[in-house]
Amino acid sequence: MPAKRAVDLTGALLLLLALSPLLLIAAAAVAATSPGPVLRRRERAGLGGRTFTMLTFRTGHPKAVTPVGRALRRHFLDRLPQLLNVVRGEMSLVGPHPLTPDAVREGVGPERVRLAVRPGMTGLWQVSGRSELPWEEMTVLDLHYVEQHWLGLDLAILARTVPVAVAGRTEVHAAPVTPVRVA
Repeated sequence: MPAKRAVDLTGALLLLLALSPLLLIAAAAVAATSPGPVLRRRERAGLGGRTFTMLTFRTGHPKAVTPVGRALRRHFLDRLPQLLNVVRGEMSLVGPHPLTPDAVREGVGPERVRLAVRPGMTGLWQVSGRSELPWEEMTVLDLHYVEQHWLGLDLAILARTVPVAVAGRTEVHAAPVTPVRVA
């Protein structure tokens, strides 16, 4: 098993175990504050363009984001069910932004390059501005990750994700994490 997959699998299983009380509380809060399923399922393109169903906590209803949903999204907690996608090998802890199959079909070049690695729960795009970034900048960060990814970069991104998630904000347009590879 390659090192990245071993880290993904071990990390996801440990996080699922450690965060299980938080997962249960979040699920109960979603269920109690608005009607509908607790989990949202969305089709995404993964490694090699294979589609999979990405899981997130539902953060709203057809007309609005709920207060619970807003808190879950602000602190990235809505993404915790994606740990199951990581365990199943559909996603990685760190990687490019997961794309819709339509974005891949319509895209040329950059969108297809992202398919060389598994999409991630977090990535350069998330710790460098998240949804505040324009699509073009997110694409540049994703392409940088695909070209430069290695375990040290993944660990640096994971280390930066924790304080960003706890604070509930990102350092908009902060310099991307680019550790130098040591031979």
